Amino acid sequence: MTDSTRRPRYPLRLRRDPVRWEQQAPTWRDAKPGVIADALRRAKGRPSGNWYVVGAASAITAGRPFGRTVGGLEVVIWRDAAGGLVAGTGVCPHLGAPLKDSTVRCGELICHWHGLALDGKPFAGWKPFPVHDDGLLVWVRLDQVGGEEPLELPVVPVRPRPEAAVGAVYTTFGVCDPDDVVANRLDPWHGAWLHPYSFVDLTVVGAPADSGAEAVDGFCVDVSFKVAGRAVVPVRAVFTAPEPRTVVMHITQGEGMGSVVETHATPLGPDRSGRPRTAVVEALVATSDRPGFGVARAMAPLLRPLMRTLAGRLWRDDLAYAERRSHLRSTGRFPG
Repeated sequence: MTDSTRRPRYPLRLRRDPVRWEQQAPTWRDAKPGVIADALRRAKGRPSGNWYVVGAASAITAGRPFGRTVGGLEVVIWRDAAGGLVAGTGVCPHLGAPLKDSTVRCGELICHWHGLALDGKPFAGWKPFPVHDDGLLVWVRLDQVGGEEPLELPVVPVRPRPEAAVGAVYTTFGVCDPDDVVANRLDPWHGAWLHPYSFVDLTVVGAPADSGAEAVDGFCVDVSFKVAGRAVVPVRAVFTAPEPRTVVMHITQGEGMGSVVETHATPLGPDRSGRPRTAVVEALVATSDRPGFGVARAMAPLLRPLMRTLAGRLWRDDLAYAERRSHLRSTGRFPG
């Protein structure tokens, strides 16, 4: 390793001559609508196998069911007596009670209206759905919603080894389609403008329209994460879309190399006004090969709320972006 490539002893850098927000180089010329639209189109053309992320695995605990509507279909998930996941329609086959409000006893879901008990096997018209716990997120396969050729397992992004990482999951909801969320993530040019409290010195060094980036069909970005004052952590990150409703950011160089941020957009169905709603489930998986990272892993219960708070601050603005895009599309006023 040469002096120019050797990793510095400390992850933080001090920006010598910080550029004010309004003085940074404009990115609108590079953020070509056609490039973003083409990346979204290619993402939508990749198979999902009808798998949808419903939430964090840690949110589905013994003794109580978890409910979510996906594509207008009510889904209920619970854990059986062995701790395994069971999923199926969230409508009781007897008189239509919401099974998400039921009770789990000894691994059986007991409807709170009339006591109909479900053990996960087909019964009285109720049928289970394929479900998958990837260690961080829970996916359910809904063939009647997706309409694709089913896959046995979901397309789960590559992550750091769990024993060498700290993971957290943040969930929020927006009035938009999954496409609007994915399009937001496939526009890395907005980072330092829309999120100046988190990102500075952002440069997109590779995009799918560039010959050097076609192999991965992703966006390569050099950016610095703001810590405090002039202190920043510079990294290189690559954004890719492995399936229609997922965008993944991998840190490929710099501090935290190997860390991952997965953004999953799950359609919920229309609200009472007929507007589309989407759940954004973001998995943040941080890792580092620095010796001190072991202390961070030991403090994971304290770090996870902080990770979720930081994600929530970003999504406050990014959902405004996605919802605005959705509104303009629905009224025929979206540029391009």
